[in-house]
Amino acid sequence: MDSTAENTVENTVENPEEFDVRGDDLLGRVKELIAEGNVRRVTIKNSEGKTLLEIPLTIGVVGALIAPVAAAIGAVAALVTECTIAVTREDQHGEGGEPAE
Repeated sequence: MDSTAENTVENTVENPEEFDVRGDDLLGRVKELIAEGNVRRVTIKNSEGKTLLEIPLTIGVVGALIAPVAAAIGAVAALVTECTIAVTREDQHGEGGEPAE
């Protein structure tokens, strides 16, 4: 693995945050999370915890491919009444647990 790929892996939080949302609020909440800029992966799960959609995010996806991603999220939202969004973020700490400057 090259050093760039290693840095990406090391700088990603492995314990995702989870948010419970209603189906009709799903697309708006995912757009808010993407706009924050430090989200690396969004996973949408149904009320039983089964993964319905997993979206890896990079700068290119946010810019160029947001329309198809939004359409997929809209389709999922139409099928569920309640779901959970699991968000994996880029680590905000440098080495040794110190905040990155």
